[in-house]
Amino acid sequence: MKIAQDKWKHFFVGIGMGVVIEAFLHWLVPGHRIITTIVTFFIVVAISYGFELYSKFTGRGHYEVMDAVAAVIGGIIGMGIGFLLHIA
Repeated sequence: MKIAQDKWKHFFVGIGMGVVIEAFLHWLVPGHRIITTIVTFFIVVAISYGFELYSKFTGRGHYEVMDAVAAVIGGIIGMGIGFLLHIA
């Protein structure tokens, strides 16, 4: 099974989004790692699916739920990277 190239784009954008949001929230609210991680997850999901909804309703782009799923999976990996960067 080959993964489409656009899914990889969403995946890598998700990684960047997860790293940045996770690191920023850990910096903004120090000492509350679990809460910031949960909030980051919901933000990543909202942005990922929100972008797909935007594409659907405006006609700019192509609506596909699997694009959002790829971005969320990448976002989770990015969250882990952001979490580790904050610890180091």
